[in-house]
Amino acid sequence: MDKKTKILILGGGYGGLKCAITLQKKLSNLPCEITLISKHDYHYQSTLLHKVAVGTYSARKARIYFRKILDKNKISFIKDTIIKINENKVVGKYEEYSFDYLVIALGFKPNTFNIKGVDEFAYTLHSANSALEIRKHIEDKFKDFKFRQDIDSTNDLNFNICGSGFTGVEFAAELANQSKELALICGIDDNLIQINLISKTPKVLPMFDMTLRTKAEEKLKKLGINLVCGSVIECKRDSVVVKNDDKIFSLLANTTIWTAGVMGNEVVKNSIFESENSRIRVNRFLQIPKYENIFVVGDCAIATQRDIIHAPTAQLANQMGEYVALNLIKILRNEPIAEPFKFIHRGTVCSIGHTDGVGFVFKINVVGELAAFFKNIIENKWILSIGGFVNVLRKGQFRFRSSS
Repeated sequence: MDKKTKILILGGGYGGLKCAITLQKKLSNLPCEITLISKHDYHYQSTLLHKVAVGTYSARKARIYFRKILDKNKISFIKDTIIKINENKVVGKYEEYSFDYLVIALGFKPNTFNIKGVDEFAYTLHSANSALEIRKHIEDKFKDFKFRQDIDSTNDLNFNICGSGFTGVEFAAELANQSKELALICGIDDNLIQINLISKTPKVLPMFDMTLRTKAEEKLKKLGINLVCGSVIECKRDSVVVKNDDKIFSLLANTTIWTAGVMGNEVVKNSIFESENSRIRVNRFLQIPKYENIFVVGDCAIATQRDIIHAPTAQLANQMGEYVALNLIKILRNEPIAEPFKFIHRGTVCSIGHTDGVGFVFKINVVGELAAFFKNIIENKWILSIGGFVNVLRKGQFRFRSSS
């Protein structure tokens, strides 16, 4: 009778952390042990990684440390890298963990679609560390440009960005703005900079309606970004090869950033569950059908709702995490789970620089500074929900503040 129910949460991204924080706030006087496991000591907002990668948002501000926001009397935090998941046990790099209930929230991995050269020659924007690697690379290209006046450096200020979804568009716009400042600092003619945004679809941001997509393209072109329509068929050290209808051509650049898609964490593929692209199909309660004590949220889950297809991933993971936490509380109280998960699309905004953007909020299109204002509200609301008002003041997004 004294045995405590073990709840294990894998991953400290939007879904996993929201689940943990909700349990921390709402669960009391019930016999359970809650443990959050992550390979990092901190949470980072993946929606701001493009700023970290370009240097307009500091890595220090981007990190929110778990031990500073989790109540150790309610939730234990363990730093470990998960290797695989069995029916009643999780295998980590350093330990093995048993559970009664499990929440899989391991996040995403870039999807290269097995295109030749991507793994070898392209940078991917998938973590705080990868963003810092890109940032150093870009800064080195500018500060060393004057000392590398040879044939190998001809395309050092050319950048190929593969993928025209949120990450690609936001990164391209942030880079276009910051590269002018870097050029000024380093004494370089900014006309030498070329940024190519490669889109498989005729218009960027396929999740938006045509009005917003057209407006976004106008803003990107105004920033000097070269929009290229076509499919990348190969990445090379100094270029990418693009196919558009019957035409095949190369875009020269010594820097390629891959933002063309994501898949679930590879741990899922290496575990006992049936998966598609390292994602697990879940029922309407976000449970694995054959293992109803295991829930899956975020990028590792394939949910059945049609309106989830183009849902913003952070917003979706956030809502999934909170929903699973409330279901776990019901289970601990011996109450039935009656309400299926329902995603509420509150809108989404794509930033095009710090003070510009496009998007929709509660089904109303917004552009320009108004869009940027709502983007900041969305980011700050997330920080408030997990870290409180003090963390919003320390790490939040505001109209006239960046780290550049």
